[in-house]
Order: sequence, then structure tokens, then C-alpha cells
Amino acid sequence: MSKTTAAITAVGGYVPKFVLTNNMLEDMVDTNDEWIISRTGIKERRVLKPEEGQGTSYLAIKAAEDLIQKKNIDPKEIDLVIIATATPDSMVASTAAFVASEIGAVNAFAYDLLAACSSFLFGMSTAASYIESGRYKKVLLIGADKMSSIIDYTDRTTCIIFGDGAGAALFEPNEEGLGLQDEYLRADGTGRQFLGMDAGGSLMPATEETVKNRKHFIYQEGRTVFKFAVSNMANVAETIMKRNNLEHTDVSWLVPHQANKRIIDATANRMGLEDSKVLMNIERYGNTTSATLPLLLADFESQMKKGDNLVFAAFGGGFTWGSIYLKWAY
Repeated sequence: MSKTTAAITAVGGYVPKFVLTNNMLEDMVDTNDEWIISRTGIKERRVLKPEEGQGTSYLAIKAAEDLIQKKNIDPKEIDLVIIATATPDSMVASTAAFVASEIGAVNAFAYDLLAACSSFLFGMSTAASYIESGRYKKVLLIGADKMSSIIDYTDRTTCIIFGDGAGAALFEPNEEGLGLQDEYLRADGTGRQFLGMDAGGSLMPATEETVKNRKHFIYQEGRTVFKFAVSNMANVAETIMKRNNLEHTDVSWLVPHQANKRIIDATANRMGLEDSKVLMNIERYGNTTSATLPLLLADFESQMKKGDNLVFAAFGGGFTWGSIYLKWAY
């Protein structure tokens, strides 16, 4: 009897209409187009304006609807909805529960998963485990973040990087040996001092003082985060290849977190991959945190072929990072 694996059988994506260009940022902070492109590879990013919707759930719903329409599935067949996000609608009520109800997944249970920019990657492991257990047939994993809600647009270390967006992937059982093959996931809690948001959680509840001191915006110590990300994204990608006896010629696509083009290039170089095998849309969307990986799948879906070997790699605050090896199923 063949082993049941968890395969991605459909993807969807959504980005807001409003485009925030580098030239626009020049009027907001001390920066310029050339400086941003040379250091990050980003030319523009999308921002969810109030008139388009209220929060992360709006982005997630749109991405889910795109997937449902393309796959032509009945939402009532979905068993579980997981929202990978760093910006839930609220700190208490599950964003995933609301999204599931809004898209008509009335038979699904739902919850949020938070691991910063690694959220979708870790969510892939979670979704696959539910499928491989044999108890669930359709798991909808959505990576969505409204980063503009926690960005200080007077801080050039963060406002040039992040954008809003969402991507979705449907996981289903596979008997052909396709889908998720292996994973190597890591975490180091000492890293939270270098990338995070001070206030709004139980450690530092909101007060008049925290708002006045702008403690509800994310911050990062750029050099430390960059150095750690370059090293660790490359390390895990190389590790997943060695564990599965993959040569660079065996890898069809690198699906890397879109944090910085230099980090992506370093990971691809360690893997020995040519540029044509590296998926990138960072120049158009910036870093959409939990949405970068599924947005890549949605953008490049038409170029993938059944049986293609995909290597995912991500790095996020906390610190969290890891790599997944997956065979494309359609």
C-alpha cells in the first residue's frame, strides 16, 4: 500500500490595488529609489487602503476566493482553514474562523498560526500532517498579512520593505508520491530582540505611553537580521538538498521568502542554482511576510509542471526559519 502524502492541488492570490512606489517613499522618509533597489531589490509594494477592506481577513478571503473559483470546489468540503499571519484582525478572536465563515467553509474548523515570516512555511508542515493523518481530505492554508497596519512610515529601516498581500494553497491526499517530501524547521527565541514589536502583547499591554512612544510598530536591527537570514536560509536549503540527495540539476524551482534580493541570491548561490530557477516577485510586492511563498506559487503556477522539485526556504522574526522539499502535483 502506497504512503499517503500531502500535495498542493490549487493556489490563489490577492494583492491590494494601491501601489506604493519608491518615489512616493522619497516624500515620506530620507531615502531614494536607487538606494532601495540596490539594498533590497524592491521597486514597489501594495497597501490595503481603508476603502478596500478593514484588515488581514479581507486579504485572506480574496485569496481564498481566487483559489476556490479556479479549482471550482465547494467550500463546504474544506475540513480545516489555517491562517498563517503576523497581523491577525484582533488579538483574541481567530481570524481564520471569520475567514472560514465568510468563504462558506461552514464544515471546517479554523485557527491562526504565527511564526512571523516563516508562518506559511510552518503552516505547510502543519497542513501536511493533518492530511497524512488520514482524518482530513482538504486543508486550506492561507498566508496573509496587512503589514501596513504595523509599519511606521517615518522609519526607513522598515517602511521600504513591507507590503500587504495574501496567498492560499489547498492541500489534499496524494497516492503518487507527490507533495511534501521533507522538512527542516528551526527556531531561536533569543532573536526576538532584533526583530519584533514591543507593545500590544501580554508583555507590554497598550497604554497611552506605549502609543505615544510608537511601540506598536515593528522594528528591526537591520545588520543583525540580514546576517542571520543570509546564513540560515542558505544553510537550511543546502541541508534539505543533502538529506534528499538532490543535486542542483534536480531542483526545478527555489521558492524563497521575499525579504531581500541579496538574501535570495545568497541562498540560490549556495544551492548552485541559476537565476532562471529562482522565483521572485519582490520587486513588485516587497516583503508581504506570511504571504510571500503562496504569492510566488500563485504568480508562477503556470510555469510549474507535475513532478517538479520545489525547495521552499524562509526566515522570520523570533527567530524562525526552515526549508521544505515538495514535489508539484499538477
